[in-house]
Formats: sequence, C-alpha cells, structure tokens
Amino acid sequence: MKLFRFGALGEEKPGAVDAQGHLRDLSLLIADFTPDRLAPEKLAALAAIDLAKMPLVPTGARLGTPVAGIRQFIAIGLNYRKHAEESGMAIPTEPVVFNKAITSLAGPNDDFALPEGSVAGDWEVELGIIMGRSAQRISEQEALAHVAGYCLANDVSERDWQAKRNGQWVKGKSFDGFGPIGPWLVTTDEIPDPQTIPLELSINGQRMQHSSTADMIFPVARIVSYLSQFMTLLPGDVIITGTPEGVGLGMKPPQHLKRGDVITLSGGILGAQQQRVL
Repeated sequence: MKLFRFGALGEEKPGAVDAQGHLRDLSLLIADFTPDRLAPEKLAALAAIDLAKMPLVPTGARLGTPVAGIRQFIAIGLNYRKHAEESGMAIPTEPVVFNKAITSLAGPNDDFALPEGSVAGDWEVELGIIMGRSAQRISEQEALAHVAGYCLANDVSERDWQAKRNGQWVKGKSFDGFGPIGPWLVTTDEIPDPQTIPLELSINGQRMQHSSTADMIFPVARIVSYLSQFMTLLPGDVIITGTPEGVGLGMKPPQHLKRGDVITLSGGILGAQQQRVL
C-alpha cells in the first residue's frame, strides 16, 4: 500500500493510493495515520479496504508527512562510500548517527526557507524508514519485521551550522522545513528488498544525484538493528539512511542552494517530491 496524508498543515486527513494510481480519502473510516496505526495487524486491516469505494482526494491538495505524531527523527550520515569520499571523510566502520528536530519535518512539496544569512544550504536525497513496531536490541534478521514501510526524504542541510558552529550536526539539520518526507509511506509488502531503490535529485532541472540504495555501506536491516542496541525505536519513528554522492558540498568549487532554487527528488516506487527554496 501507499499511504499518505493530505490537507492544510495541522488539518491533514488519511488517504491511500488505489490500483489505478488515484488518491483516495480514508477519513470516513479512520481519523489519521498515527503511530499505533502502523502495527502489522492494523496495516492488514487497511489493505482489506476497497479503495474504489472511497472518495477521491481533491486535485491539487497539499500532501503532509505520511504519519502524524512522529516522536523521533533519526538520521544516518556518510552511508554511501562515494559520498564519504567526496566529503573528504573516512569510510565509517559503524553507522554515523545524528538527530533532526521533529519540527524540521515537512510535507514532500512544502517550500522551505534558508535561515537568515545562510550561504551554505545543501540537498541530500535519501531513503526513509518508518517503524511499525517498537524495537529494542533486535538482530539484523529481525529488523525488517519491525518496519512499517519506506518513504522518500530530503535531508536539507546548512553546512556552516553543521560543521562550523562547534557542535553536533543536528544544528545544521534542524531548521523548520529541513525534513520533507513522502509523498507516501510505501508498506514493506511492496518493497521486499529496500536495497534496490533508485534515488535521484535535480536542482532547477539539472541532475545532481543519481544512485541506488544498493550502494549503501550499512543496509536498512543493519541500521535498524544497530540503533535498537542503544535506544528504543518507537512506532512511527522516521530514520533517514544517508545520501549518495552529488551534494553541493562535494563539488569543486562547492555549490550551495540559492533562494528561488527548485529541488526535485525521485525514488522509483517511493514517488517524487519538489520544494522551492524561499
């Protein structure tokens, strides 16, 4: 299934994509896609709905984050070998972990503003994991059974705040709007192998990133298991898994986002996003 939420910010309703690709409104049946709705048995109940009988979503409706009430927004850095190389950093021997503030979460097509004085805005197309069950000290073999599905993400970054402000990466990753996810949560039954997903990002129509999750250093199962060793992952938690090469920081000379730029992302079955930099 492809699950999404639509409507004005703070007023989103749940929906699902039918077999013909039409967006259907599920708000007559459920109030919202909250973390408790991502349990396997509840996803199975959603899959039994005859979507053809549900109302169509109005054309042009805004899409929000595919899950409401997200409690943890976790990120993995330097998880593609060529991206680590272009960043001038060593290939990590364990996953590099940081947080993004949940207030950075945004809908897939929401515009975002660079912070005042920003000269080092950057882009990062990524695969997002959305947890369906709590996970604590689980093995890699168990990990994917705890995942509800996957989404496309843009880990928008401000590199000066990330690297030059005497602190953790979270500083450059957490401005409002710096975490667009969606357009949908694609459930795991549609993605049995998350290491085969294409990822692409363009700026103003020029392709900057073009890769696949097959190039990840630490695959999804390893990431979920690793995180669960030192923290409890909760239903609805979002984990973004690193970006391939092609970010602005790695260019010679570096290239940065400018106000008015249009960022377009695609992820195969994960769908597409587009944001304008304000």
